[in-house]
Amino acid sequence: MKKNILFFFYFLAMATLSLKAQEIRPMPADSAYGVVHISVCNMREEGKFTSGMSTQALLGMPVKVLQYTGWYEIQTPDDYTGWVHRMVITPMSKEKYDEWNRAEKIVVTSHYGFTYEKPDATSQAVSDVVAGNRLKWEGSKGHFYKVSYPDGRQAYIPKSISQPENRWRASLKQDVESIIETAYTMIGVPYLWAGTSSKGVDCSGLVRTVLFMHDIIIPRDASQQAYVGERIEIASDFANVQRGDLVFFGRKATGEQKEGISHVGIYLGNKRFIHALGDVHISSFEPSEKYASYFETIEYAVFCGKNNTQNYDAFNTGRLLFAVRFLPYINKEKGMNTTDRNPYYGN
Repeated sequence: MKKNILFFFYFLAMATLSLKAQEIRPMPADSAYGVVHISVCNMREEGKFTSGMSTQALLGMPVKVLQYTGWYEIQTPDDYTGWVHRMVITPMSKEKYDEWNRAEKIVVTSHYGFTYEKPDATSQAVSDVVAGNRLKWEGSKGHFYKVSYPDGRQAYIPKSISQPENRWRASLKQDVESIIETAYTMIGVPYLWAGTSSKGVDCSGLVRTVLFMHDIIIPRDASQQAYVGERIEIASDFANVQRGDLVFFGRKATGEQKEGISHVGIYLGNKRFIHALGDVHISSFEPSEKYASYFETIEYAVFCGKNNTQNYDAFNTGRLLFAVRFLPYINKEKGMNTTDRNPYYGN
């Protein structure tokens, strides 16, 4: 009996210590902001590795640091919140944060690559990088830009996979055709729940990643993306849906339950759409295309480079809800802006 009582008090003490270790602490002023310093930062629903992923943040992305428990709760430029391990962001004061935002940046423009200790691709890698990563520009040497990370590391990045931010933004196209061209380059990228990078995407993550490559920030989830821009009730022949519109899927509203959004894709015209389900691929709303070629145009050769079969997507066709036209509303509607208009980037 005495032994059982001792064990009870021991476990009570351990539980108390555990609770204290997880005590939420508000952030002091000198670390209420931060910048992601790894290529892709996994954000979780709770501050522990066993918790499910909710979204991702990218290298160089400015964030607000809300609280600390051993993990940081952060908020990203699309106002999404989640928990990240203390080793993946650099907390900083508002002054340092503003300094980072004002600095000239190098933007990664290729889906994947590496930075190096020396201006030599055979030297030791410093880290991997993905499209949309941003690093501070420190100079140039030969075929490399010298860059620094938010945590102070320095490296060299090949000019072939990156560009100075101002030059990149000046040459950037934000029209429908350019965005669709970028979406095609994602074909074959694996599906990853909560993924928002070239390493893996979920359905809304594909939309967000493609648009971020064009310097456009939109809400994170399909259920949020569905209610921005102009809603379009899809005609039976799809005549009122345009290339580049987002198409949404899910549960239709009934007298007992409201509409539920669970999937999104980008409309390509001719009753076809690109989406992430298993991997990024193109599907069709047209039953007669069940065994047709993926493309009968130059798009096939340019973007696929190999033969593929077009699949009629009966499952998603059956749960198609509506479309949204969003591009005309960028920087005009809350939740959709470019980084030069987003307050997290110092604007």
